[in-house]
Amino acid sequence: MRLLMLGGTEFVGRAVVEAALARGWEVTVFHRGRHEPPAGTRFLHGDRTAPDGLAALAGTEEEWDVVVDTWSAAPRVVRDAARLLANRVRRYVYVSSCSVYAWPPAAGFDEDSPLVEGASPDAEGTDYARDKRGGELAVLEAFGAERALLVRAGLILGPYENIGRLPWWLDRMARGGPVLAPGPRELPLQYVDVRDLAEWTLGAVEAGADGAYNVISPSGHATMGALLDACVHVAGGAAAGGTAAGGPAELRWTDSEVVLAAGIEPWIQLPVWLPPGSESHDAMHRADVSRAVRDGLRCRPVAETVADTWSWLRSIGGTAPQRSDRPVVGLDPAVEAKVLGG
Repeated sequence: MRLLMLGGTEFVGRAVVEAALARGWEVTVFHRGRHEPPAGTRFLHGDRTAPDGLAALAGTEEEWDVVVDTWSAAPRVVRDAARLLANRVRRYVYVSSCSVYAWPPAAGFDEDSPLVEGASPDAEGTDYARDKRGGELAVLEAFGAERALLVRAGLILGPYENIGRLPWWLDRMARGGPVLAPGPRELPLQYVDVRDLAEWTLGAVEAGADGAYNVISPSGHATMGALLDACVHVAGGAAAGGTAAGGPAELRWTDSEVVLAAGIEPWIQLPVWLPPGSESHDAMHRADVSRAVRDGLRCRPVAETVADTWSWLRSIGGTAPQRSDRPVVGLDPAVEAKVLGG
C-alpha cells in the first residue's frame, strides 16, 4: 500500500506512519518541516494554511492508495487537499471526532446519531465541533461516500501525546505526596491508545471500509481507578526510586461533589475526569463503538498505555510537547492542597 500522510510527525499522524511502516507500506509524509518525520519515509514540505501551501503535492504526478488527514481547524484546508487529490488517491481517511455529534449526545450514541450543523467546506475556522464536521463534509464532497472513511475518535492517549492529559497525571505522580483523585474509583472511562487507533485505521483501509466509525475503547475498558493506579505504579515516588520530593504518590479519592464545590474544572484542571452522570461524561465516555469492534478494533490494557507513555516521556527528558491551539491542562498544587486539607 502507498500512504500519503498529511502531517505525520506528531501524535496521531506519527502513530499512523509508524504503523504503516511496520506493515511494509510505502509512506510519503507531507509536513511543514518543524519536526523530523519517522525514518523510512520520504517527505514533501508545505504549509497547508499558506496560499500556495500545496505546491509540492500539486507539482508531482504521484498517486497513492490512501491519504490520512488529521486536520482540526478551518475546513477549507481539508477541502483544498481533498480536491487536489481526488483523482490521484483511491481513498481519503479523515480522522474526525465524536465532537461532531449534536450536543448533548445521549449515552450510547452511535454513528447514526444527530450531528452538529457543520461549517461549510469553504469556511475559515469556527469552533472545534463544526470545523471537524466541515472537514468531513469536504472529504465527502470530493471523494464521495464510497471512497471516504471518517474515523471519529474520542479521547486519545498514548506515546507522543501533545495535549498533556496523561503526561500531566504521570508528572503529578512523579512529584509524589497526597494526590487528589477525583471519584468514584469505578467511574468508567472511554479512550483509545493512539497506536490502537492507527492499527484499526490501517486495517480498515486494507478491508476497504468506508463511512463513519466511532473509534474508541468500549466504555469501561478502564476506570478512573485503573488509570490512576497505573500512573502511580510507573511514576509514583516509590516506582521512581523513592526520589519524589513529597514521598511516594498516595491517591486520596475525593467525591465528585467535593471536587466541583471547590471550583475545579473537570477535564481541564483534572484531565480525563468528568463527573459521573453529567452530560459531559455521557458524551466522552459512553459512546457505542460496536461498529468498530465488529470491524477489528482491539484495545490494549490501560497499564500498557500508561507504562509506554511514561517510557516515552522519560526518553525525551520528561517534558511533553504542547500543542499551541489547546489549553494547558492540570491542577494548581495550591488548589489541590487546599481541597485535601493541606
